[in-house]
Amino acid sequence: MRAMPWNWTCLLSHLLVVGVGSSTLLPRQPPPPAQKRSFLTFRGEPTEGFNHLVVDERTGHIYLGAVNRIYKLSSDLKVLVTHQTGPDEDNPKCYPPRIVQTCNEPLTTTNNVNKMLLIDYKENRLIACGSLYQGICKLLRLEDLFKLGEPFHKKEHYLSGVNESGSVFGVIVSYSNLDDKLFIATAVDGKPEYFPTISSRTLTKNSEADGMFAYVFHDEFVASMIKIPSDTFTVIPDFDIYYVYGFSSGNFVYFLTLQPEMVSPPGSTTKEQVYTSKLVRLCKEDTAFNSYVEVPIGCERNGVEYRLLQAAYLSKAGAMLGQTLGVHSDDDLLFTVFSKGQKRKMKSLDESALCIFILKQINDRIKERLQSCYRGEGTLDLAWLKVKDIPCSSALLTIDDNFCGLDMNAPLGVSEMVRGIPVFTEDRDRMTSVIAYVYKNHSLAFVGTKNGKLKKEQRQQEVAGMGLGDTVVKVCGIMISGKKLKQSPFFLCHSLSYRELLFFVLISPQKYEGITALIRLAALVVEKLIFSEADVGGPVHLDTNLAFLM
Repeated sequence: MRAMPWNWTCLLSHLLVVGVGSSTLLPRQPPPPAQKRSFLTFRGEPTEGFNHLVVDERTGHIYLGAVNRIYKLSSDLKVLVTHQTGPDEDNPKCYPPRIVQTCNEPLTTTNNVNKMLLIDYKENRLIACGSLYQGICKLLRLEDLFKLGEPFHKKEHYLSGVNESGSVFGVIVSYSNLDDKLFIATAVDGKPEYFPTISSRTLTKNSEADGMFAYVFHDEFVASMIKIPSDTFTVIPDFDIYYVYGFSSGNFVYFLTLQPEMVSPPGSTTKEQVYTSKLVRLCKEDTAFNSYVEVPIGCERNGVEYRLLQAAYLSKAGAMLGQTLGVHSDDDLLFTVFSKGQKRKMKSLDESALCIFILKQINDRIKERLQSCYRGEGTLDLAWLKVKDIPCSSALLTIDDNFCGLDMNAPLGVSEMVRGIPVFTEDRDRMTSVIAYVYKNHSLAFVGTKNGKLKKEQRQQEVAGMGLGDTVVKVCGIMISGKKLKQSPFFLCHSLSYRELLFFVLISPQKYEGITALIRLAALVVEKLIFSEADVGGPVHLDTNLAFLM
């Protein structure tokens, strides 16, 4: 697929500029006098960090998944109720967990790290999954966090044994007259015999029903799951699939991942391990997971490759950005953050890029790959099936946009990388998270950074003297409670300490003398775009002035 010749000035302006009635660039103004501004904050227990945040779109109530605790907060960060989830006596080697049968491993007091937090709107309950007992989940009533159920007596109740807050992603698919489905994606930490890396589960109406979290389909040969073959670990001993983000769109469920691969550098016969970012797609109605397809994604600008996915967020294009990209305003876009290179996962380089993917283009590429494979061209081309190198099989059939696979040519991989549209890059303060939404036909992107600082006139500035210091800033959630931007609370938490939640109200810039006043409102890069005085139509280097354009 040939790359499109983007109009960068138009693209950046439509993504990052919101004006009243038209897109206008505000002139650079001197910073206003320092003012004391009150920020709503919520601090958890000193030893209990935050892991996940969800906002009830109907009430504005905030649910925080923390170490050993679930919080329900009001929209102004007042504690309404808490539910304790740990600590308890456990050992990660106990499988099944000790609450099912006696474990011979030594037990120690173990924290319960919240690994997944989802609102089940249909049944008015919160799904809170932790790290204790191989990853069992509680179902809590939204109103008061009363425990409705805690299934633990079957192996499908154990979602993941990985003791990391970001190791599990869940996507709920809702139906009007049937039980909902929960798609679960998780790292397996070398235990593929215990945990599928992706599966679909039943969400029963009764939180205590025996079938809660049961596989949607399961017989002797086929199940609603994908398991990593054990022989994959003979090639890459520490192989795992790390899930960064998940969402549903149209007839499909998607997960964005990082996966290790063994590749040969140009001109070399030896192989080295790198990490590849991939999008995984499944049909919502595919109970046998024959529709599993994964495609590599990345970004490139000025000859620099950005291949390590850090964060992602699904949003609509909006009228202005959609016009620039040649898509409809309600088309889905993926806002993604990548760091440079492919070789480091845990210690990513500071160079990073914000990039946009048009979801329809990714789906078109997947359709092309499905069509070629069903013509018998190539192999299944999956890194975790390389030891088998299974050829594609030919079949005469029509493959349209909603094709959900057969019991052949699956699971399937795409070899050619789909490249995103780079919006801007950061060389010193690595971007770590992103959230986006449409306001008055314009697309707004909010980006968190590693150091929690903003560059203004070549100086480091912290938020209103709050001293975030050298900590990763993570955009935890955003709630739009009205059509006016000033009614949109914005939440921020620290993704290292996770112990403080900050509340920001995004106020329309018309309320300020100068746009630079907005710098003091958040320790994250908001609508980060740099303009020079001589050429406001194009970006210049990041070591010059920073403008917030809203």
